[in-house]
Amino acid sequence: MLMPSENTVDHEVNTIDELARDLEGAHPRRILEKAFDLFDDQVAVSFSGAEDVLLLEYAHQLRRPIRVFTLDTGRLHPETYRLFGEVEQRYGIRVECLFPDTDSIENLVRRKGLFSFYQDGHSECCGIRKVAPLRRHLKSLGAWITGQRRDQNPGTRSQLAVVQIDTSFEGRDGSTLVKWNPLACRTSTEVWDDIRAYGVPYNKLHERGFVSIGCEPCTRAVLPGQHEREGRWWWENADKKECGLHQVNVLPSQN
Repeated sequence: MLMPSENTVDHEVNTIDELARDLEGAHPRRILEKAFDLFDDQVAVSFSGAEDVLLLEYAHQLRRPIRVFTLDTGRLHPETYRLFGEVEQRYGIRVECLFPDTDSIENLVRRKGLFSFYQDGHSECCGIRKVAPLRRHLKSLGAWITGQRRDQNPGTRSQLAVVQIDTSFEGRDGSTLVKWNPLACRTSTEVWDDIRAYGVPYNKLHERGFVSIGCEPCTRAVLPGQHEREGRWWWENADKKECGLHQVNVLPSQN
């Protein structure tokens, strides 16, 4: 692995910073290959059912076995669930679904109902349905791979590195967790050019004006000229449009 356990955190940060600089602007396939070389079966792709399906295509082209997981919040669009099946069939994989804790969900709904986030914000619901299951799963890994891009959210992702230490979570046995963002330098146009070129399956909601796709109650289509994040949590301020999965994007730099 990249960072032996006896290394100090400062040395780990420096090593990751150097790696990020080396891979800046590289093709996502090269970045993925580096992640697989360094972490082998201790790295997995976080698949949301949106454009990050392209990561699975690149991994397939590399002929590398890949672990894939998704956060099944119980409130995804039907089209998203159908895409999971298409992806499994195309790539011969099983998408591992992570589910929220039943007692926590039941408690939230009994206290506040199914749509409390329209009044008091999405943080509590996302914390239960997404962040907590992710936190549990990441403790079995050394690294994870996301489909984040810098142009997805200029407010929180404009400085996104292609590889970084994720200080919001911890990895296997309490180790430092590394996050890989192979699409960080790519634009939405470039991603969609490759999706069409390779015939990659995609969420059919994209054909109906949905760009950034999450849970059904919190996602809507955007109008021409609107930024994609305007279709997420549209009742909240723009600087709050992170669900907690990528909280490191809005934390002060640790470097």
